[in-house]
Amino acid sequence: MSYVIIIAIVLVVLIGPSLWVKGTMKKYSQPDDRYPFTGAVFASKLLTALNLQDIKIEPTELGDHYDPIARAVRLTADKHDSKSLTAITIAAHEVGHAHQHAIGYGPFKLRTLLVKTMAPAERFGALILMTAPFIALITRVPGPGLLMFLGGLLTLGLGAVVHLITLPTELNASFGRALPMLEEGNILKEGDEVYARRLLTAAACTYVAASLMSLINVARWWTILRKGPL
Repeated sequence: MSYVIIIAIVLVVLIGPSLWVKGTMKKYSQPDDRYPFTGAVFASKLLTALNLQDIKIEPTELGDHYDPIARAVRLTADKHDSKSLTAITIAAHEVGHAHQHAIGYGPFKLRTLLVKTMAPAERFGALILMTAPFIALITRVPGPGLLMFLGGLLTLGLGAVVHLITLPTELNASFGRALPMLEEGNILKEGDEVYARRLLTAAACTYVAASLMSLINVARWWTILRKGPL
């Protein structure tokens, strides 16, 4: 029974944050006409106010983010084209990252460097994950299985560590920049501030939640390995 409890706790820790983030975003995405402008239009207004008109605003299917290389705020369709509380709040969060970049905010520079440094390790880990199953099937020895596990840990575990380390940067984008912009402009409707704070917390935790969720894949690989080659 103790193992069941431990597994349940681990699953809650790994899955819970992701479910909460997604649920919070969805909850305040309706009504989708609550505000007079879309997330994209609001992002443009904020960038203009910050004298950052050179930063592009683009739709994306890869998740809301700010790209410091392309200098672009990217929003998924449900924020880019929607007038919901979720849309304008997430737009403000991503503009917060653009502002961090523009002023040379130290933690943002560190975050960018860590992500760049982590990329080769992730690619190497992915390569191991792709090749180890075939090696295990051919050799039928435990070595390749261990490589698979280590590769998965390298690929997914490093991502989780990096996003945990850079969580303060996300919180600064939300509460040090986005929230003041929403408050100073009297943008939020009466009663919406408490919900906007929840959304900004969710936005800050998005990458951490996704990284924790991805660690389940490591556990899945390990379960498969313990059963041995087919």
